[in-house]
Formats: sequence, C-alpha cells, structure tokens
Amino acid sequence: MHKRLEPAGWAPPIGYANGVAAKGRNVYVAGQIGWNAQQIFETFDLAKQFGKALENILAVLAEAGGKAEHICRMTCFCTDKAEYLASRKAIGAEWKRVMGRHFPAMSMIFVVALLDEGAKVEIEATAVVPE
Repeated sequence: MHKRLEPAGWAPPIGYANGVAAKGRNVYVAGQIGWNAQQIFETFDLAKQFGKALENILAVLAEAGGKAEHICRMTCFCTDKAEYLASRKAIGAEWKRVMGRHFPAMSMIFVVALLDEGAKVEIEATAVVPE
C-alpha cells in the first residue's frame, strides 16, 4: 500500500510527490540509463533516453515482481539543464507512456557528466512491492 504525503496548504507538486509512505518489500534499482539490453544507445535524444531509462527501471523491478506503481522514490541525474528544460514536454510524454499517472517522490540533479559516454540521463529508483 502506498500513500502520497502532501502537507495541507502546500501548492501541489507537478510531476512528483513530496513524499510517499509504503508497506511491503523494499527493492532498490541501480541507476539506469537510456540504452538497450545490449548496452547500445539507439538515440541521443534526451527525452527518448529518459523514456528508455524508465523502461530499464521497470525491467529490473519486474524481476522482483514489481510494477511502476510500486516505485516510491526516484533520483534523476541529467547532464544538461537547458536541454532538460527545453525537452520537458517530450519528457512528460515519455513519462506518461512508461509510468502512466504514477508520480513518486523525485529529485532532479544536474551533473557535468555520466560514466557511460553518450548517456544524457541516469535514473535510480526505490520501490516497495506488496508482500
């Protein structure tokens, strides 16, 4: 069971939750980037890499019996703030395609670079899968 934590009187967050309370089995998904199962980038478009990274998170989570709605927290690392801001609509479309209307607690951090050459975004997740 998951419950969004939104304090009374706060403006509603857009695209994330301020907090999530959950019961079940914790699952931690390492940072995933936007490449395919053979570790090859099929695109260098930020929004498409974002969507693929989300798909990769769900693939790992499925190994524990989890689904998108079990994700409680995500941390996103992006290499280009200006590109991110310019791509927000396309990133939102990728989010809806992969995650639907589920919005966990999230942080977005901008970094100079990621380990894998060509990666524009890396996303890690924490999920709580019901027992």
